[in-house]
Amino acid sequence: MTATSPDPTGLPYHRMARYSPHHRWWRPLLGTVVLVFGSVLATVFLYILTDVIGTAAGYPELPDGGTDFGPVLGTGLDLAFIAVDLPLVLLAVLWLGRRPAGTVASVTGRPRWRWLAWCLLAAVPPMVLLPVVAIFLPDDQGDGGGSDVWVGWQTFLLSLAMLVVLVPLQSAAEEYVFRGWLLQAAGAFLRSPWLAVLPQAVLFAAAHGWGTPWGFADLLVFGAVAGLLTIRTGGLEASIALHALNNLLAFGLSAMYVDGLASDETAADAPWQLALVDMASVLLFAAIVLRLARRRHPQHLSAPVPEPIPPHLLPYVPPQGAYWPYAQAPGAYGPYPQQAPGGYGPYPQQAPGAYGPYPPGSHGAYPPPGAHGAYAPPPPSNGAVPGPAAAPSGPDGPGSAGSGADAPGPAAPSDPDGPSPAALGSTASSPVLPGDAPGPDGSSPAAPGDLPGPDGSSHPAPGAASDSAVPSSAAPGDAPSPAVPRPAAPGDAPSPAVPSSAAPGDTPGSAEPSPAAPRLAAPGDAPSPDGTGPAVPAPADPPSRQPGGPQES
Repeated sequence: MTATSPDPTGLPYHRMARYSPHHRWWRPLLGTVVLVFGSVLATVFLYILTDVIGTAAGYPELPDGGTDFGPVLGTGLDLAFIAVDLPLVLLAVLWLGRRPAGTVASVTGRPRWRWLAWCLLAAVPPMVLLPVVAIFLPDDQGDGGGSDVWVGWQTFLLSLAMLVVLVPLQSAAEEYVFRGWLLQAAGAFLRSPWLAVLPQAVLFAAAHGWGTPWGFADLLVFGAVAGLLTIRTGGLEASIALHALNNLLAFGLSAMYVDGLASDETAADAPWQLALVDMASVLLFAAIVLRLARRRHPQHLSAPVPEPIPPHLLPYVPPQGAYWPYAQAPGAYGPYPQQAPGGYGPYPQQAPGAYGPYPPGSHGAYPPPGAHGAYAPPPPSNGAVPGPAAAPSGPDGPGSAGSGADAPGPAAPSDPDGPSPAALGSTASSPVLPGDAPGPDGSSPAAPGDLPGPDGSSHPAPGAASDSAVPSSAAPGDAPSPAVPRPAAPGDAPSPAVPSSAAPGDTPGSAEPSPAAPRLAAPGDAPSPDGTGPAVPAPADPPSRQPGGPQES
C-alpha cells in the first residue's frame, strides 16, 4: 500500500489527541477516568444480566456463586464483555476528545483495510513458528487444569467458529484501549514516542494479571513493540493483526482438549521457555512489518490540525427566538391586529349594487344619458339650427361676377334646407398649409406632380388635382379628378389675388381674370401661339361627365 507524502505539519499517531481545535489539557485525563469507570460498570452489568438469565434457564451454579455456562459459552461471554470496550473508546474520542472517532484507528481518520491485510500476512510466519518451537520445549508447567483428551470434531468446530467471530473483536477492543486511547492520552503530554509507549505497555501487562515474571515481561515487550509499530505505521492495523492471530492460536490450541477453554491461565502465567519464544515471535513480526512499511510507505503523519472557526464565521443563533427582541404576537400579521373578516378588511363592505353605496339609477345633477352622453350639446348663440357652413357670398365668392367663370353653365337650383351643390363644388383656392416650401420666385409652391413651364412657372401635369396658382392639400376623403380641380371645402375663404376656376354649376361673371395673375392652363386647354398659356379656354365637361362631381338627372 503506497501513500502520498504526509504533510510535515501533521501529527504522528501518539499526538492525535491534539488533532482538534477544541483540545484542552484536561480532556485526555477526563476521558481516561470516564473510560475506566464505564468499562467496569458495563462489565458488572453484563455479568449480573447473564447470571440472571442463566439461573432462569437452569444452568448450574459455580462454587464462587456464578453461573456455569460451560467452557464454550463461558469463554464466548468473557470475550464479548471485553469487546464492549470498543464502542466505549469510540464514544470517548468523539464526545470527550471532541475529534473524529476514526482518529483513534489511524492518522487518516479511518481503518486502512488494505494495510491490515498486509499486516495479517506478515503475522502468519511468526504465529506458525511459535507452536512448532513450543512442541520441542520441556513441559515443566504442571497441570493447568486441562487434560490431553481430544474433545471431538463437533465441539472443536463449534468452539473454533465462536473464536473466529469474537477473538478479533476482543483483540481490537484491547488495542483500541491500550495502543489507542492510552497511547494518545500519554502522547498529549509527551512528545517522545519512546516515553509515550511505556505507560500503556505497563498497564497492558498489569491488566492480564500478576503471574510469573517471565510472563509479565512477555506482555510488557508485546505492549511496547505493538506501540512502536503503531506510531511507525500511523495506525492500529499492525498491532491488531499480531494480537488477533496470537489469541486465535492460544485459544485454538486450548479448544482442542477437554476443559482446555475452562482454564484460568493467561499469558502472564507462561513459563520462561514459552515467554522467550513468544517474545522472539513478536520481534520477528516487527521486523517483517517494518520492512513492508519501507516498501509500502503507509501514511504515518496526519493532515494539518484544523484551525478553530472564528466566532464571526459561526452561524448566528438568535438568543430568544426568530424575532428577538420583539415578541411576535400570534396571528397572520405578526404583532399587528388581524383585520376584521370581509372583502375589504377593516372597512365596511359596500352596499350591493352597480354603483356601490349610491342608489342605482341615480345620476345626481347630471341629465340622463342621451345622444351626447351625460352632457347636452351647447345651444346656438343666434337661435339657428346648427348645420353645415354656408358658402360665402360676395364680390369674390362663388356665383359672383368676379369669380372668373370660364364657361357659362346652367344655374344651380337653390335648396332651402342647405347650401347648393355649386357652393360645395366651388374651386376657390385653399390656403397654403404649414410645411409648404415657396417656389424659386417667391410664389406658392407647386403641387406635387406639376410640370415646370418655359417661364419657370409650374403647370399642372395631366391628372393634377387643382388648376389654381396656389396649390392646396386635399381634404381627407377627396377623390382627385384628372379633369376637374379640387372643390373648395366648406368654410374655405377664396383668395382675392388669385381667381379660381369656375366649377360646374357656378354663375358666370362678367369680370375677367386679373392680368397680374394669369390663369394656369387646365387640362384640355389649347396652347397659345407663343407657348406661354392657353389662348382660348377649353369648354368644361358637362357635370354629368365629371368624376366625383354632382350629377344632374
